[in-house]
This record gives sequence, structure tokens and C-alpha cells, in this order.
Amino acid sequence: MRNRKYIFVVGGVMSGVGKGVAAASIGAILKGRGYKVTAIKVDPYINVDAGTMNPTEHGEVFVLDDGYETDQDMGNYERFLGVTLPNDNYMTTGRVYETVIHKERNLCYNGKCVQVVPHIPLEVINRIEKASAKAKSDITIIEIGGTVGEYENILFVEAVRMMKLKNPEDVAVVMLSYLPVPSTIGEMKTKPTQHAVRTLNGTGVQPDFIIARSATFLDQRRKEKISLFCNVPERSVISAPDVASIYEIPINFERDDLSRLLLKKLDLPYGKTDMKEWYDLVERVKRSKNKIKIGVVGKYFGTGDFVLSDAYISVIEAIKHAAYKLELKPEIGWINSEVFEKEPDKLETLREYDGVIVPGGFGSRGIEGKIKAIQFLRENKIPFFGLCYGMQLAVIEFARNVLGMTGANTTEINRDTKYPVIDIMPEQKKNLEDSNYGATMRLGAYPASLKKETIAYGAYKKAKISERHRHRWEVNPEYVAELEKGGLVFSGISPDRKLMEITELPRSAHPFFLGTQFHPELKSSPIDAHPLFLEFVKVSYSQKQS
Repeated sequence: MRNRKYIFVVGGVMSGVGKGVAAASIGAILKGRGYKVTAIKVDPYINVDAGTMNPTEHGEVFVLDDGYETDQDMGNYERFLGVTLPNDNYMTTGRVYETVIHKERNLCYNGKCVQVVPHIPLEVINRIEKASAKAKSDITIIEIGGTVGEYENILFVEAVRMMKLKNPEDVAVVMLSYLPVPSTIGEMKTKPTQHAVRTLNGTGVQPDFIIARSATFLDQRRKEKISLFCNVPERSVISAPDVASIYEIPINFERDDLSRLLLKKLDLPYGKTDMKEWYDLVERVKRSKNKIKIGVVGKYFGTGDFVLSDAYISVIEAIKHAAYKLELKPEIGWINSEVFEKEPDKLETLREYDGVIVPGGFGSRGIEGKIKAIQFLRENKIPFFGLCYGMQLAVIEFARNVLGMTGANTTEINRDTKYPVIDIMPEQKKNLEDSNYGATMRLGAYPASLKKETIAYGAYKKAKISERHRHRWEVNPEYVAELEKGGLVFSGISPDRKLMEITELPRSAHPFFLGTQFHPELKSSPIDAHPLFLEFVKVSYSQKQS
């Protein structure tokens, strides 16, 4: 049996240029060569997991099937590779240190002086090898978070150095770097990349490949300069220009023969490649001319003077997956729910959209604005899709405005509400009392049963499903009968019939008014669009045409 192989992806110059998508794309093209691939994300944060991070600072929290809360790049890996990843494939500085300290307390080091080096990098290596072995992968892609030169990720880069020193033929290093084109100069600059490579060299690591991110393709002159001054063969400098769709990236990498070059570097055989699904996808994207306009009513958009769409990245991608499947061109609009609280007349702007999504979230800010938006969508028969908190708010809106339960609310916002139609799970009350917030929600995959002759059943085309959750509050079972009597349908219910998983209005009352307690966006992929998003986009477009 040959050794397992490892490809490390590190970033140069600046963050936010797409390391996660690049790592996922590398995995996709190697999978196309017939290899079993898994992917690992290394985050240089002291946080033990991503669950307590602010989405406007860090982006969305991606939840795995086993309930672990991770960085959004784990979503990219699952979407591009078509796999379900376990929590072994995610590590943070906090998680690594926590493990080392636990081992030291339990005398696992036999009385040795436990040091930052080598014990922290050795624990990182142990975790990488364990995840690779558990996945039975031929090749493991490891993305090192942060940017080369930061103090935060230097111990992870040290792990790369140690692994490459021990088995150089089993390890390849890819640097994703950024080549700016200053508008006042008009020339693509390689100097920042040169400095980034030298900084990486200073840690004892030399990249084998450089993926050059920029607004346009690299010209020959730039490739020659990077090759000469960064000490990599010219053929190992891969151009990564801006693209209309991130799903073009695997195809672009293949045009530069990246999978064959990587396999050659790792001393692995390379036969024919099969990327038919990706070529078909890209062709559908390019053929998509008819527009579908979807609004997202949220509150995690603002970061200074800019919009952080990463707070809802899986929702955005799930919309795209469904639209592309139907050969539609999605246009996504960001709607700050707080605007509706201050200026209710702005609700009329919702008519500009073919369908509207109210995604998940926490806390009271902007909630009344979301409820007003849901009421407007319900009364004006505009397709509505509520995710997690979005479903809960739809139940509150229905209770208030259809059943006359004035002041109905969730106890997350108002513990003294007369009508607590959304209430805390009993087992969660102690966690809140103890201020125990990390990894204590209903997390990960849970099963549900679907009622026939409902929108949900028609979309899934099966009676049993499993979807991922991330929440503490639930529909209060004491109000289910009254809500159903008033016309609300709970079309998805937990097997023990205690938890309401999907709520909807009948087609006779509304073309598409549906909410899920779970997060369906977390299981959508470009090759296999999620059935609920597919149905939502299909109905939204048909309403537009009628």
C-alpha cells in the first residue's frame, strides 16, 4: 500500500482571495482523476470551534452532520467534493492547545517538558494523519487559514515543514497569492507575491506551486517573473483570474494541467480525467439567461461601509445551485430587516423580488422588521422561504396576524409573552442559566417524517429525510393544535412527533410559503441542488411568468 499524500494550501499577500475555493477545486480535479480525496481546514483562532464567532466578522458558521460548528470553507469542501465531512477535518489553535494541555494533565507525555515546539506542530500532524486515515483518502487537502507571515498560523506552517522534511515525496505545498493591478499604474504587480514566498521560505517551506489570483489571466511575462524570483518552474505557476462563477475554477485549473502536475509531484499515476459533471454545470451557468430575482432579508450584512455576504454564503450558493439547475440567472438582493422597522412603507420594495428568503439568526435586532416582511409576503402571495429563525418568525407572524394572538413571540426575545409560540428546549434552559453557549444547541443531522400531499413531500419525493440543525428554540408543542386549526400545516415532524421541522401554507392559500427549523442550505451542492431550494426557485420563477 502506497503512502497517503498531502497537499497544503497556504495564502500569500492578503486574506479573502479564495483559498477555500481553491483548495476545494484542487480536490475536485483530483477526484476527477479517480482519487479518493478529503479536505481539512486549519483555523488559527483560539476559539475551540466556530460556534461563538460573530458572523459579520467571520462569515457563517457551517454545521457538519455530526453537529460540529466550523468555518464556512468546510461548506466549500463538501459542495465541491460531494462528501460529508466529520469534525476530525476541522481544527483551530484553541482545539489543538486544548488537546495538548489535556494530554499533559493526563501524563500522556511521560513527564516531559511540554513545549510549543515541537508538541503543538506534532499534535497538528497527528490530527491531519488521523483524519486522512479515517477517511481512507489517497490525497488529503489541508488549507492553512490566515496569511503567510502572521504569528497566528506559524505553528501550522511548522507542521508543514516537519511533514515535508520527513516524507518530501508525499507532501506538496500550494501558495495562493494575489497579484494586484493598481488602477493608477495599470500593470499587474508580482512583488507582493515575491515577498510572500520569501516569508514562507523563512519558515523553512518552499511552495511547489503558485496559484496567482488576479483580475485577469497572467501574461507570459508575469509567469516568467514569478518563476524566476519565487523559485518554481514556470509550468507550476497557475493563473486564477476572476470568474463569473466559482464553479468555473476547477475547469480553469484543469486547463493549466494542475491535476497532472500535482500527481506528478506526489509520484502518483495519472490517467484520464473525468470532469463531465463540472463541464455540464459550467455550460448550464453560461446558458442561463432568464433572470430570477431573489431577496434575502437579514441583519448580518454590515461590516463598516461594506456588505459581508459571507454571513449567508451557504444560502447564496444554494440559491445559485437551484437556479443553475433550472438554467436561470440568479440576481440576489440584500435587504436589511431593520429598515422595515423604521420605514414600514419600504415593505413595498419586496414586490421587486420574485421570491424572498428570511434566513437564520439570533437575538432581537431587526426581528420585528423580519416579521413585518413575512406578513407582507404572506398577504401579497410572494413566495417566501424561512430558514430556522425565519420559520420561527413565520409562526409568530401567523399567530399574531391570523389567529389574533397579540404579542405572540419567542421566549428568546420576550420571556413574559402571553403567547410563547416559540419556546426554549427544556434541556437548553440549564445551559442558558450557566452561560454555557458553545456547542450546546441542537446541532447536526436529525431525522424527520414528511406528510404526503404537501409542498415539502412533493419537493423531496420521499417520506423520511435528515437535515442539519443549529438552534435552541422550537415551536411550542402547546400551540401546535391551535396553529394547525388556523390553517398552518406542519409538514415535517420529528419521528417522536414532538418537534416541528417544517411548516407551510397549503398551495390553495399561497404559491409557496414554507419554513424549515433546520438549515437545508448546508446540504446543497452545485451538482445536486437541494430539493426545497429547487422548488422555491421554480415556483418563484413560475409566479414571475404568470
